[in-house]
Amino acid sequence: MKKYLLLIAASIAVVSCSGGGDDPAPNPNPDPGPNGNTSPTVPTLTDPTDNLLCIDNNLVFNWEASTDPDGDAVKYTIEISKNIEFTQITHSFSNLTSTTKTVLLDKAVAYYWRVKANDSKNASSEFSSIFQLYTEGIGEENHLPFSPKLIQPSLGSTTQGNSVSLSWGATDVDNDALVFDVYLDTNNPPVATAVTSHTEKSYVASSLAANTTYYWKVLARDDKGGVTIGQVWNFKTE
Repeated sequence: MKKYLLLIAASIAVVSCSGGGDDPAPNPNPDPGPNGNTSPTVPTLTDPTDNLLCIDNNLVFNWEASTDPDGDAVKYTIEISKNIEFTQITHSFSNLTSTTKTVLLDKAVAYYWRVKANDSKNASSEFSSIFQLYTEGIGEENHLPFSPKLIQPSLGSTTQGNSVSLSWGATDVDNDALVFDVYLDTNNPPVATAVTSHTEKSYVASSLAANTTYYWKVLARDDKGGVTIGQVWNFKTE
């Protein structure tokens, strides 16, 4: 039976994943803190790869080791969430000494995961970039699109002129054709629809007021009725 669900979020090969955003790019080489201790470098995620449909729900998560400029011992924290904002964290593991963690996940769920490094002097790196995956359900015919990811303008940025190009990324593990509804408003959350059933992953918003903060989000819909609503982003006009 087709799954027509609404996944609130704010996003290929079908393989077994048993092993090998809208997030700002992390700084891989942080500066020393006020106490002279430098944080470890940001971990790089490897497996499961981004945008993967996993036929196995007992997954091995892997990432590349961080380095610590001061030679401190490094441990890791991994977070797995049902939404890209990480307000629905389902699994969180800290003080991991290895760069791998096996986790049993629910079937037929979109998950988002990230990792950060912590040294023995309590300095932490930024979180890694966010990877997303979908666990295969039993007899499932359609998978929801992943939550849209922000491309531009960057979150909280100031734009010039009375028009701005909004762009986002969106994927679907079934490779279904996607259309988008873009909501743009001075209210948070936005309720005014700027465009509906849009086939492109960009939209030029025009006739914007000066010195105004705008909020926007994208709804992604596949041709089988699967719908995902992205998180709310914002920018300010000069």
